[in-house]
Amino acid sequence: MATGQLFSRTTQALFYNYKQLPIQRTLDFDFLCGRETPSVAGIINPGSEGFQKFFFGQEEIAIPLHAAIEAACAAHPTADVFINFASFRSAAASSMAALKQPTIKVVAIIAEGVPESDTKHLIAYAHANNKVVIGPATVGGIQAEAFKIGDTAGTIDNIIHSKLYRPGSVGFVSKSGGMSNEMYNIVAHVTDGIYEGIAIGGDIKMMVVLGELGGRDEYSLVEVLKQGKVNKPVVAWVSGTCTRLFKSEVQFGDAGAKSGGEMEFAQAKNQALMDAGAIVPTSFEALKSAIKETFEKLVEEGKVSPIKEVTPPQIPEDLSSAIKSGKVRAPTNIISTISDDRDTICIMLCADHGPCVSGAHNTIVTARAGKDLVSSLASGLLTIGPRFGGAIDDAARYFKDTCDRNLTPYEFVEGMKKKGIRVHGIGHRIKSRDNRDKRVELLQKFARSNFPSVKYIEYAVTVENYTLSKANNLVLNVDGAIGSLFLDLLAGSGIFSKQEIDEIVLIGYLNGLFVLARSIWFDRAHL
Repeated sequence: MATGQLFSRTTQALFYNYKQLPIQRTLDFDFLCGRETPSVAGIINPGSEGFQKFFFGQEEIAIPLHAAIEAACAAHPTADVFINFASFRSAAASSMAALKQPTIKVVAIIAEGVPESDTKHLIAYAHANNKVVIGPATVGGIQAEAFKIGDTAGTIDNIIHSKLYRPGSVGFVSKSGGMSNEMYNIVAHVTDGIYEGIAIGGDIKMMVVLGELGGRDEYSLVEVLKQGKVNKPVVAWVSGTCTRLFKSEVQFGDAGAKSGGEMEFAQAKNQALMDAGAIVPTSFEALKSAIKETFEKLVEEGKVSPIKEVTPPQIPEDLSSAIKSGKVRAPTNIISTISDDRDTICIMLCADHGPCVSGAHNTIVTARAGKDLVSSLASGLLTIGPRFGGAIDDAARYFKDTCDRNLTPYEFVEGMKKKGIRVHGIGHRIKSRDNRDKRVELLQKFARSNFPSVKYIEYAVTVENYTLSKANNLVLNVDGAIGSLFLDLLAGSGIFSKQEIDEIVLIGYLNGLFVLARSIWFDRAHL
């Protein structure tokens, strides 16, 4: 079935598995073609719901995220194309689930390695229910100015160079995704461009076929030509003629490219196509000239009126790539005290952790595994606990309790030791008596100059004096400093009652500083 019968400028699709780059390229193609409505209606990412942000030209849009195929199809009844980016392990099952949905008419399977028996089952089901399966192992397909499947046609630059933002007169079919991108470009510069890039449609004036050695698919075209079912010029070339130079069977890198039986050799296929009436050049280098001459002949005969060129809209460049190329510069949002110890703002101090600490590391790993921003952020934030970023609350609780009960540092520390509880807010892996944490010193200096009372921070310092007698690294750390200073701030403000202060400390309010600060940092780490 021709892609021209399947797709139009109003076609909408569901993407299975969240793939940021292919989806964004699809939306960029839509914008380039002047579509009013994006072709991506929704995304199916098992186990996830919500929205994902993308760009449609300069405008930022939110595309719904669904946890299941059935829910997505019910929510988007006009989306009749299912673009499947599942792995080969789940591609067959998810594709069959999509085919069974009444709204889905076309399923494109990107994955390689799908078992042949599963593929035959999918195709048989599709034929029986008047539906279409494209793939597996397909790079996709394209109908100029209308709709694009997957990664076909490559980058936006290649799409523009290939003039795929408006329809031409040439249909193209190939088994090779990489060569398809090259041929789109070649065809666009010797004809008025591609009309569609997968199959043969009624609006096509000539066809270009690029085959390869191995398999016998090209012979189906030979039979069609012999039977006279195609009455338009066909320019064809089967790559791999060099295999005659090899004395033994050779497996090449592309799909199905294998020099085996005599009929599977490129020379045999090219000869059969020529005998059937196709225009076959003498080499791949001559293919461009053959396409050009065929097109010019059609123009001279009045069978083709070359498509007039149009100027496509400009796709805005993403900030990250613009920064990388040196076209723009952007100020940072956070000053980290890893490189600057002068700032005294608690949010900045709480964000003072590089990419190797556990929370940031978990965020980065989750992001690189392909998860969405919220999942990546949560993986880092959920790492916050008493041993990482969550010691402010516990330090405040224990310092307040022992200070209010007038326990000496000895009674406090030794009592905690007997209970097997670490003294939160004390201890550092790098800082020591001889290498004090400047952040803690700056916080103390600021508090002594500006707070009406520094009762709790002074108590924390006396505890530090005692712990330093035991080990050189048992210094008051930034968690202990912030925890005790917030106690002084709450108590000295005169706004909160003792009961209210106790409740604030009890509910874990102060660790929210780390959640706020690190959520900003993790967001930047994900990006």
